[in-house]
Formats: sequence, C-alpha cells, structure tokens
Amino acid sequence: MNTAEDRNLPRRASGLRALTPPRSVKPVMSFRGRDVSWVLPAVLLAVIALGDWNSSGEFRIVTWIVLVPGIAAAVCGPVITALFAAAAALGYPELDNAWPHPDQMGPTDHALVVVGGAVAVLVSWLRVRAQNHLLRVESAADATRQVVLRPIPPGTGGLDVAGTYLAADSEARVGGDFFEVLETPYGARALLGDVQGKGISAVSAASALVGTFREAGFHERDLVTVAERLESRMLRSNDYSAAMGRPDDRFATAVLVSFPASADGSPPDWIELVNLGHEGPLAIGPDGVRVLPEGAYPPLGLGAMVDGPPQSVRVPFGETDSLLLFTDGVSEARDRSGVFLPVRSRLAGTPAPDRLSVTELVALVERMVLDHTRGRLGDDTAILALRRLPGR
Repeated sequence: MNTAEDRNLPRRASGLRALTPPRSVKPVMSFRGRDVSWVLPAVLLAVIALGDWNSSGEFRIVTWIVLVPGIAAAVCGPVITALFAAAAALGYPELDNAWPHPDQMGPTDHALVVVGGAVAVLVSWLRVRAQNHLLRVESAADATRQVVLRPIPPGTGGLDVAGTYLAADSEARVGGDFFEVLETPYGARALLGDVQGKGISAVSAASALVGTFREAGFHERDLVTVAERLESRMLRSNDYSAAMGRPDDRFATAVLVSFPASADGSPPDWIELVNLGHEGPLAIGPDGVRVLPEGAYPPLGLGAMVDGPPQSVRVPFGETDSLLLFTDGVSEARDRSGVFLPVRSRLAGTPAPDRLSVTELVALVERMVLDHTRGRLGDDTAILALRRLPGR
C-alpha cells in the first residue's frame, strides 16, 4: 500500500506499515543522528563559571549553577544529569573559594546546589520512565492498529490501493473507523466502515467486523450474504458487551464493494455495491466526479428496523476510473465557521482528478481535510482509494 509517514497533527496511521520494533526514546537534541542534548547544560555551566569569575563581589552568580543539573534533567538521561550534578557540586567550591572570604556565598548555598542536583537526577529518571511507558502504550496501540488496519499487499485482487487513517485524538493510534481489501475467488472486494462511538469497545467492534469480512468476504459468493454476516456479527458484538455489563448497542455504517472477475479475464464495466447507511462513495473518471448511491439500508446492528436483506446495486465503473471511499471524518469535517467540507466540489475543481494516482488522490483528500479543519479533527477519518491495474 502506498502511504506516508506518521504526523503529530492529528495522530496519523497512514501507510499501515508492517509491525516495527519497539521505539526508543528519541534525544531532545540531535545532530547527524547523534545525541547532543548535553551541549545545552554544558554551555550553561561554562557561561555561569565565566560570568561568576568576571563578576564583582557585589553580584555573584555562582549559585545559578544549580540550574545546570535542572536543565540537564529536562533534556538528558539520568546518567548525564548525574554527571552535571556532580560537576556543579564540585565546581561550586572552586568558584566560591576564588573570592575573598567576605564575598564567598558559603556552605548553605553549596548545600542548595548539592540538593538541587540530587533532585534533578530524580526528575530525569522519572521523565525517562514516563517516556518509556508512553512508548510502550503507543507500541500496544500500533499492534492494535495492525489488527484492524493491516497492511494491504500491492496489487491485491488486481487493484492499485492507497489508504490512510487519521485519529482525532492526538494520543490515539486507532479508533472505530476501518477498511480492508481482499482478493477472493469472485474478484477483489473492499470494505470501509465506521463504528458509532469511541473507546475500546468501538475498536473491538471494528476488529470483529473486519475479521468477519476477511472470512465471509472470501468464502461467500453473494455480496449480500457477506453483508448479512456482518450484521449478525455486529449484533453478537453488542450481545457480548451487554453480557459484560457494557450495554452499548453500537451500530456501524459500512460500504461493501465488489470488483467482479469475468470469465474471459477482461474486467466488466461495472462494480457491485452494498451500502449500509454510509456516505455514498465517489467515482472519479474522465467524465468527472460522480456520487454513487448512498445507503438506503440501515447501518449494521440496526437491520431489524426493516424487513428483508440489504440490496446490492451495480453501478457503471470504467477500467480507468478510481473509487474513493471515506468515513464521515471527511464529509463532516468543519472549519471554524462550522461549514462542512465540500469534498465532491473540491475534487471536481481539481485539474484532471482522473489522472491522479490513488496515492495522490488519498493525499489530496487528506490535505483537504487538514487544511479545512486546520488540523483539528472532530472525528476519526479513514480514506481509501482503489483503481483497477492495467492488464489485471
């Protein structure tokens, strides 16, 4: 899958890369890959020493040396901080004794420097410990993300695929938005959806739905049957939550897409959709940007509100067309005035949008969302773009 690097603006799970080794704490200051965080307290120590040496007896700054281990605690590890604390404690008497007795600061100030250094070492240890804990939490969140949004191999089902996920919570890595693309005996199939609500129960429901799609989407010939299996799984997920004392009664909007295979190997000029209460996808081709049917059937978990199974529709789809699916984090993105992002008109106003690759298309929509909201997302956002590969 074509992707981009993580950002901080909101927390981004773009790329859905393979699992990476646990992260290590990054240095606060680095130069050409080397940790140079020690430079800041070292410079401060030198400035204080030179300043005190050249000051008058009426104005001594030697006691400011207690700031050196304090600054080191903010940017360095406990060992380096301890070295600066020791340098401050040992350097203080040398600087203080260089002045006549009436101008000396005395042992009380020296004790302040020693105690300040010890506190600085403790603070540095606590800071590094908290950073390591945060990295472990982020690694666990990344592992969860890989379950719900696993990497999609290039060319899956004869499709060129790109996708991204933006979490509204800057500390989160995954939420209730999900998507998946499968290669099946019946052609490529894709799923994109959004579980109502947030929190671990929403992530759990999203994981359950994606897992069901990976099995049912591969084995079931009929796309409507796949949708029925997803409906059943959503209901069972709610039953489980209720049995655990968390009666959430969640639901999920979703879009199922099938790129059917043909007997002679040439792709048909249509795709099949089952829309379950979700935003209508966009088809982008030489004729412009078209909105495909929205979901007339209720979201997953609310199927009992209507009689009969969901309906599938066939929509025209050329060999060079691109399909863009997204959650309401895109369509309901608001600016500071509360105006929704006009996704279709923005894409239609882009020069030759049909010539954009799927990677460029996803990056364009992502940029639209971040620019429109100024990086302040109100909801998690998932974007998925697909296009048939030539000759596949």
